[in-house]
Amino acid sequence: MRLGRLIKFGVVGGAGAVVNTAILYALARGLGLPLLVSSATAVELAVVTNYLLNDRWTFANRQPSLRGFAKFNTASLAGLSLNIATVWVLTRSGISLVEANIAGIAVAVAVNYSCSVAWVWRRSA
Repeated sequence: MRLGRLIKFGVVGGAGAVVNTAILYALARGLGLPLLVSSATAVELAVVTNYLLNDRWTFANRQPSLRGFAKFNTASLAGLSLNIATVWVLTRSGISLVEANIAGIAVAVAVNYSCSVAWVWRRSA
């Protein structure tokens, strides 16, 4: 595992969290859109941002592709699903919400990074 690439992946994820939060707030609070619409839009725009930043910076590709984006979007959805499942199972087992969420995030990051290296950017990794 290349530590530098993992750090870049984490920095991009942090940027995605900022994008997600800013867009969610702007759509829900600023424009008054329904929370579900605002959240789904914010998540997808963060995924787009993360894909483009990871493609160019983390994995040093010269040209993003629709196929790569579809793979990254699929990997992100898998990570999100496992995050939700982890939080649900752990909170039902008596773990605090914050601890369960941290564990869920860790699971999602591990899945997203593994899928990115082994599947999305396999040739670049």
